[in-house]
Amino acid sequence: MTQPYKTPVSALVLIYTPELQILLLERADKAGYWQSVTGSIEGNETPAEAAVREVREETGLDALAYDFQDWQTSNVYQIYPHWRHRYAPGVVENTEHLFGLCVPSALAVTLAADEHVRYEWLDWRDAAKKVFSWTNEDALKKLGERHHLVL
Repeated sequence: MTQPYKTPVSALVLIYTPELQILLLERADKAGYWQSVTGSIEGNETPAEAAVREVREETGLDALAYDFQDWQTSNVYQIYPHWRHRYAPGVVENTEHLFGLCVPSALAVTLAADEHVRYEWLDWRDAAKKVFSWTNEDALKKLGERHHLVL
């Protein structure tokens, strides 16, 4: 049985505390690649439904038990060449919808071992220096702006 291609529409969820500590996850398939929770929509999901599902799958947290926010913004980016095989032939761009999830403190999370190997809570400015994708850095910049801070 062949795996269906990924849909080139995804969610990125910045999980953060009121003090702007950011949860970052290190990818299992790319050592040193740190990111926020991300994932493609599946089936007929909306981006918000995908965001809630991905938070649960990647961290064990129930996004709806905290302050889950749809930031009503998205970015279109070029899919990294080493991940394009996951998409239908000729698909090179992905639309990523941005969400925030404010939790009360730097919570312990349960990682999906096939996706991530470690996690850290970092100050939002340090997190912006550590993430590998420009869209994740842009999301952190937007978080700062929502709190009247500049990256």
